[in-house]
Amino acid sequence: MPRADFQPVIGLEVHAQLLTRTKLFSRASTSFGAEPNANTLPLCLALPGSLPVLNAAVVELAIRTGLALDCTVNEVSEWSRKHYFYADLPKGFQITQYEHPICEHGGLDVALPGGDKRIRISRIHIEEDAGKSVHDGAAGASLIDLNRAGTPLLEIVSEPDLRSAEEAAEYLRTLRGVLLALGVNDGNLEEGSFRCDANVSVMRHGATAYGTRVELKNLNSFRFVQAAIEVEIDRHVELIESGGAVEQETRLYDPDRNETKAMRSKEDAHDYRYFPEPDLPPLVVSAEAIAAARAALPELPRAKQRRYVSALGLSEADARFLTQEPGSSAFFEAVLQHYRGEAKKAANWMTGELARLRNASGEGRVTPGALAELLTAVDQGRISSNAAKEVLGVVHQSGEAPSAVIAARGLEQVSDTGAIEKVVDEVLAKNAADVAAYRGGNQKLLGHFMGQVMKAMKGKGNPQLASELLKKKLGG
Repeated sequence: MPRADFQPVIGLEVHAQLLTRTKLFSRASTSFGAEPNANTLPLCLALPGSLPVLNAAVVELAIRTGLALDCTVNEVSEWSRKHYFYADLPKGFQITQYEHPICEHGGLDVALPGGDKRIRISRIHIEEDAGKSVHDGAAGASLIDLNRAGTPLLEIVSEPDLRSAEEAAEYLRTLRGVLLALGVNDGNLEEGSFRCDANVSVMRHGATAYGTRVELKNLNSFRFVQAAIEVEIDRHVELIESGGAVEQETRLYDPDRNETKAMRSKEDAHDYRYFPEPDLPPLVVSAEAIAAARAALPELPRAKQRRYVSALGLSEADARFLTQEPGSSAFFEAVLQHYRGEAKKAANWMTGELARLRNASGEGRVTPGALAELLTAVDQGRISSNAAKEVLGVVHQSGEAPSAVIAARGLEQVSDTGAIEKVVDEVLAKNAADVAAYRGGNQKLLGHFMGQVMKAMKGKGNPQLASELLKKKLGG
């Protein structure tokens, strides 16, 4: 039976590290890149007598996230111990939220080719991260770094509403954009502060019962998420077609071989021996705190995209590009504060030439005011679009004002009608045969005349004026 006869069923569990300076239950730093085991205190090391003290900032960020994702924020939630035994988990358990999480029953609208799709969110709970095992194959040793142990995470669990690897990747991009806009997560997949596990199964079209699910663990790029899910769907279909059965297990994705490998049999909840955390009271959040957090929510990326399209006339693609990162939309809106031209033109330069420069050589030194100044110069006919690209490249590297670059390089356009008309007359006089051919119906020669005029003026002639004068004189 071909793959087309099967329907993938996918749910994602996202682990988002919260942007706090200290850990969930201790004052140890959460800074990235410190020497191994430098960011540790007695609680991180599970030393006897050390007790957890809740970081209030974590609760504020969790509430903000739950509200932005249309969740119910529970005024009372509870802490649990999740037991498993790894060397990088010195306590032998994780403090998390199991039966009573802080947020439940939300959703996220994801823009897909067929329109927006609502992906339900089952729950959001707070938990602490484990440490990290570092395997040194050459030395035949495994080392433990506990810098991450106790780092605050939000686990955001979707319902199994995703039906393709592409949908899963788009959901992750959309969720990441929301978390960035809220300021609760830095969205850094490479450093592991935004990572996900994917639960994947397949069922035949028309079936009502889901197939056996497999968990793909610790996927840390959108590309790997999509590739791993595709591989796993194919594996499930192949197993079923050959008369085999999918086993419930946890697997890892190997990007070099583009395959998944068994890691361990999949645990169920009872395997973790959850029970209430005895060292922490229930987490109580007031209705006033929830209301205040709701009032302080920023405009979220999807709403901003819709506003850019409806109010500013941007394309869906440009609106999406400009709202992927908070810095991009902030830069764009700052440009519009200085620029009185069309917002669409500013967007085109940001998604085009400025994006190209940044991709090639980094963020650069172009300010919103500088881009607005350059666009205004183009609108006023002081400089051509081609010359403006040259100016932008210089500003990107040096941070100079566009007007200074234009003056220093002699790029200002000639817009004097008399001067351009003189050149037009000379070009037409030198090309009498072509003029006759144009008047005889060869309209394509207009481009040839324009090229001759611009060459004679060393690219500084105002092309709009030159075109108008050529058409006027050739039509006579």
